[in-house]
This record gives sequence, structure tokens and C-alpha cells, in this order.
Amino acid sequence: MELIRTIFDKISCMEINISKNSQQLGKAAGKAAAELIRNAIKANGSANVIFATGTSQFETLKEIISQKGIDWGKVVMFHLDEYIGLPITSPASFRKYLLDRLLSKLPPFKATHLINGESDPKKECARLNALIQKHPIDLALVGIGENGHLAFNDPPADFEIEDPYIVVTLDALCRKQQLGEGWFKSIEDVPTQAISMSIKQILKSKNIICSVPDERKAMAVANTLKNPVSKDYPASILQLHANCTLYLDELSASEISQDFQNPIHMQH
Repeated sequence: MELIRTIFDKISCMEINISKNSQQLGKAAGKAAAELIRNAIKANGSANVIFATGTSQFETLKEIISQKGIDWGKVVMFHLDEYIGLPITSPASFRKYLLDRLLSKLPPFKATHLINGESDPKKECARLNALIQKHPIDLALVGIGENGHLAFNDPPADFEIEDPYIVVTLDALCRKQQLGEGWFKSIEDVPTQAISMSIKQILKSKNIICSVPDERKAMAVANTLKNPVSKDYPASILQLHANCTLYLDELSASEISQDFQNPIHMQH
């Protein structure tokens, strides 16, 4: 197992937490997220949080919602991405996802900055960029796509662009994942473009919690951890973040060694 130990020595700043299943993963990630939100409010009087969407976030969001002692009226919310041209009434809309699965279940936030994919994309990016630059991010909740993307930054990802929100074109694997998760009825229905938070903006977050359940993400997890930082494996950039915790379950961790050393934690 020396090779695996060497791999994890290279990413010693990233903490990796492996739970038995997706439900336990969500509980662990959600509890950690809630504590970081409470701490930010205590320290700064408010918390600026980026929320993620998709099936990987179901259990994490459920746990965050159940947590006590968070003054949601002091939380400013951003999120990672939204499809261009998709109406908010679509089951695949990330605005609808956040309204249904998060905002409708909690007291009103201090501010909620939802991405309007139905407006002019360049103007919407400019609007969001002006807003987020006034709000240093305390916590970003993210996931990793089957193709290794962060937000909708598909490979080869742009690690250099400074704009917080950008217009991106979705690759075939990304669109296939959205279809496979049941958000769309056909591949033709999956939009080809989206507004996405950039890699550089994600990395500006003080803390990152990355929730990645399910076996279909196992190879993406392995590529994230076992390879040098590369635009071909966008999530590998998380190796460079000082306060990133990767939450896996046994299925998503199946392509990496079970013989872990600290700072790896197993949850059963």
C-alpha cells in the first residue's frame, strides 16, 4: 500500500471522510457544514454560503435543514450553476431544486442570489459577479461530476479565468449524466450551455465541503485523488485548497485504497 500512502501524502491538506452509505455521508457532511455556518455567523455576524444541487446533495441538504441553532436570517446564499434557457418550472431547474429542497423548508435567508438562466447570460453573469465580489465566501458545498467536473467546469477546465460566474458549454458526458439521473426525458432536452461558477471563485471559499456518493462517481473520485492537478480532472484542483473535506461513501471510494492513514476518517 506504499503507493497509495504516497498519493495521499501529496494531498495531506485535504481531509477525506468515508461513510458506510450515502445517508451517513449526508449526515456527516451536513453536520460539518452546519457547524461552519454557525461559526461564521458567530465570528462575522453573517455567513456567505455557496450551495450545490443534484442528486449528490440530497442527504447533505436534508441534514443541514435538520440542524438547530442556525440563524438563517444571517445567511447569504449563492449557488454553483444553472442551465441557460431552462424555465424555473422545469424539474431540472437548479433554482427550482433549491426552492423546493432548501429554501421552502427554512426561514427566509438574509439574501438568496439565484442564477436566472432565462435572462441574458452575459448580463446575468455581470450581475452575479458584482454581488459575489462583495461577499467573501465562508463555505462552498460542492460535488464532483462523473466526468470529474466542479460545478459545470467540464474537462479541460479553465483554471485561470478570474470572473466568478462564466458561460460554459456542457460536454457529452456531463449531459449524459443529467439524463441518467432522471432530470430530463431525452438527451435532446438537456441544454448545451449553462452559467457556472468558475474554478477560481470556488477556490476562494474559506471552507469547501465536497459530497460525492454512489459507485458511478468512483472513477471520478480516483482521478481526483490519484492524479496530479490537471485541467483534464477538474476536481483535482481541490488538492490545493487548505480547508477542503471530501465526503465519500464506500461505493464512491471503491476505486481508492481502504488502507488509509490520517487525515483520512472512516465513518461506520
